[in-house]
Amino acid sequence: MPVNLQSALIVDDHPLFCDALALTLRAVAGLQKIDTADRLEQALERLDQALPDVVVLDLNLPDVQGLEGLIRIRALGVPVIVVSSLTDDRVVGAVLQAGASGFVPKHAKRDAFRAAFDALREGRVYLPEGFVPQAEGTSGNSPRDLALERLGLLTRQQAKILELICAGLLNKQIAHELAIAETTVKAHVTAIMRKLGVQSRTQAVLVANEASFANLMPENR
Repeated sequence: MPVNLQSALIVDDHPLFCDALALTLRAVAGLQKIDTADRLEQALERLDQALPDVVVLDLNLPDVQGLEGLIRIRALGVPVIVVSSLTDDRVVGAVLQAGASGFVPKHAKRDAFRAAFDALREGRVYLPEGFVPQAEGTSGNSPRDLALERLGLLTRQQAKILELICAGLLNKQIAHELAIAETTVKAHVTAIMRKLGVQSRTQAVLVANEASFANLMPENR
């Protein structure tokens, strides 16, 4: 579906890269309004206030594990173009499987950014030069693909609670961290396990770990 692009949110924790990317996007994509955030939580707060036409997301953020940032932003319904130095085909494939509208390597030239935004405007997914997708018939059925699909069902609050579960926090500690009732946490945990198709917190953590970078890289598969 064609997209009208006037505004963008860049999510990256390197200020100089953010500034350079903003200049590039104004020049090659004609964006009028560009905002920045250096953390996922800061980005989500800004997205709560107003959705831009597109989010340009770095995968490596201080408060993000694996594809969590992409999954949580995509759940809000805004297109996401990932710009990352992690260019292994397995990472790119997982990013696209998780719903990104395109992937541009950080070292790419301006023409790649122009092509990515042209593709987004035309309703196409942008694939980086040299990307080799999985062999036909292998995608969609792996544990990683199923994990990405299920994680995408979580609400923002549920995703945050799962993140804290993965960090080893108990329900009481999660309630304190998020300033909510412990009964509310228990209700969310039940919903999380239902959406992930698991029976325990340990299994939920295993599903979340399938979306980690360690499980995306070829030497670990």
